[in-house]
Amino acid sequence: MSIQESVRIVPKGDIALIELDLVGEKVNKLSTPVMFRLQEIITEIAQGTYKAAVIISRKPSIFIAGADIEEIRSMKKVEDYKSAVNKAHAIFNLIEDMTIPVIAAVNGACMGGGCELILACDYRIATDETSTKIGLPEVKLGIIPGFGGCVRLPRTIGYQAALDIIVQGKAVDSRKAEKLGLVDKVVSSQILEEKALEMAREAATTGKRVKRFQPHGLMAVAMELAPARAFVIGKWKDGTKKQTGGHYPAPLKAIDVIEKTYGMGNREKALSIELDGFCEVAVTDVSKNLINVFYLMESVKKKTGVQGEVKARPVSSLAVLGAGTMGGGVAYVAADKGIDVRLKDINNQAIAIGLKHARDLWDKLVKKRKITSYEFQRKMAKVSGGLDYAGFGQLDVVIEAIVEDMNVKKKVLAETEKHVKKDCVIATNTSSLSVNEMAKAMANPSNFVGMHFFNPVHKMPLVEVIRGEKSSDEAVATIFELSKKMGKLPVVVKDGPGFLVNRILVPYLIEAAWLLEDGMSIETVDRRFKKEFGMPMGPYTLMDEIGIDVCIKVSKIFHESLGSRIMIPPTMKKLSQSGRLGKKNRKGFYLYDEKGKQLEIDTTVYADLGLPTPSDKLSADETIRRGIFPMINEAALSLIEERIVETPDEVDLAMITGTGFPPFRGGLLRYADTVGANAICDELEVLAGKYGERFKPCTPLKNMAKTDRRFY
Repeated sequence: MSIQESVRIVPKGDIALIELDLVGEKVNKLSTPVMFRLQEIITEIAQGTYKAAVIISRKPSIFIAGADIEEIRSMKKVEDYKSAVNKAHAIFNLIEDMTIPVIAAVNGACMGGGCELILACDYRIATDETSTKIGLPEVKLGIIPGFGGCVRLPRTIGYQAALDIIVQGKAVDSRKAEKLGLVDKVVSSQILEEKALEMAREAATTGKRVKRFQPHGLMAVAMELAPARAFVIGKWKDGTKKQTGGHYPAPLKAIDVIEKTYGMGNREKALSIELDGFCEVAVTDVSKNLINVFYLMESVKKKTGVQGEVKARPVSSLAVLGAGTMGGGVAYVAADKGIDVRLKDINNQAIAIGLKHARDLWDKLVKKRKITSYEFQRKMAKVSGGLDYAGFGQLDVVIEAIVEDMNVKKKVLAETEKHVKKDCVIATNTSSLSVNEMAKAMANPSNFVGMHFFNPVHKMPLVEVIRGEKSSDEAVATIFELSKKMGKLPVVVKDGPGFLVNRILVPYLIEAAWLLEDGMSIETVDRRFKKEFGMPMGPYTLMDEIGIDVCIKVSKIFHESLGSRIMIPPTMKKLSQSGRLGKKNRKGFYLYDEKGKQLEIDTTVYADLGLPTPSDKLSADETIRRGIFPMINEAALSLIEERIVETPDEVDLAMITGTGFPPFRGGLLRYADTVGANAICDELEVLAGKYGERFKPCTPLKNMAKTDRRFY
């Protein structure tokens, strides 16, 4: 990489235009060479006769993506972090201390270190492009803004607005940034350079900006007073502790740094406090795990889903068989990315439900000002509905999302195949039925794959792309790329009971039912898995969300396929007769209001299931081990022996994005490595002795324990 060409000065009369355009890279990032080159540039400008400077990117839709995360990932010691961050502070201080005004001209993503760079500038101008987002997402990597963001952002927009961006890891669009005072002006991208130079010439006359954040209005002024500030920051601390469960130290450390440095007159001291806070969280296992998760998700962008040079077929139009809420969700994520979608069902009522679901999701974005009314209409125009196969002959893909019944699916798939072109890829959205079995109904099974979406479709990032025995590489690659185009994170899995995620998750849910049998309470078990272990919700809440009837149906299928590893307790059988479906009929382990909000535990469940009053006699450790270790056991079998997926990365990515397995633990198998195969096998043997064969460690896990091997 030619670093001189990547960061360069282009004179515009008496204005220095600093162009960022990293050679050989799709994005600009603040690596060590780039930072040193920037220092050279700033020094050169300071020694020249320029009257102002403008920093602009030549990358489309990218200003600066942030610091070089690979460099952060490679550091291990506090001394390494301190050295790197101190150098960054020195460079940004140079920009802030220049005797001439410096203007940041922002188009596209301006994140992390990029945001901290523009905060060191005097003025900021941004484009109205939807790609223009400014933010500090560092807490999502387990760190805090360390290049001055915790100090400069509150001084620019006030501590309350800064807390919202920094603690939540948020990014704001240019209009919101302008309202906050983060940018001074918003313009069209076509005139960004022209208006930035105009702003620079004006600033050359008026001089550098002297004032920082100034509260507007009596209320804003009052909130700046120490008692009010202490109250607000206290509320942020309480809310953050509740939200993170204490598992993520970075957001609380960011609050602490802002509290200590806000209003401090000594910049060096304030930056030193920020530096100490950054180093404190950067060396934690939580940060390392979150950075690994970031790389897991980024790696999907470079994959095709198959080996070799096979290319995916382009997809500009698709149909969804089976409208309703699921079909509407699939239509929404496809049309939102510019794909024409046809919803087909057997009655107009189902199509109306699907269209309404998609419309409601876009309508929420309009109300939140994420999209305009014009964009709403344009997106809705991408979705149509009908009862017949009109237009199917021109479609690139058909996604079947009808009832989970093998015979019905086979019939519909065989019929659909007669109405599509020869190279149309047909995908089934199934959570438990065999793709290989369905393929028997197809005249051309090479064009048939599975495409398992997780509910709710618009929120859950994972798609399992299920490769059948006869699925072609081209068909798999097409659905893999389509999933990415829809904004999803696909993982290719082999056909098998429950594929990957449900295969691993079901033992966890069934064990929750066994814990009820053993005298544990709903409240205690849910609390232990959510608050103490870090799952997004407890197993009973999750079963209510999925639907208790669905959990029971899938458990029976798994028992038939996996035998003694999936033993269904009497409680599950009684649940199936109790009329409790969970959230969808407002009565499960919990009660729900008409809008689906969880109200309270339904304590009558114990009597209905013939269970005594809970005693909660099991320790938290045993409770958690009984739920988590069987998942590790099943994952080892799926990965090592059955090759449902090829790598531990794919297991961890799928479990994090499909079930919300705690990202701070790095994923199921990274967590397993921290415990050790020996310890897991020993504990499973103990549990098998106490509770039965379902806990027996599988052969692959036992072999790992014998040779002291790890998944990674």
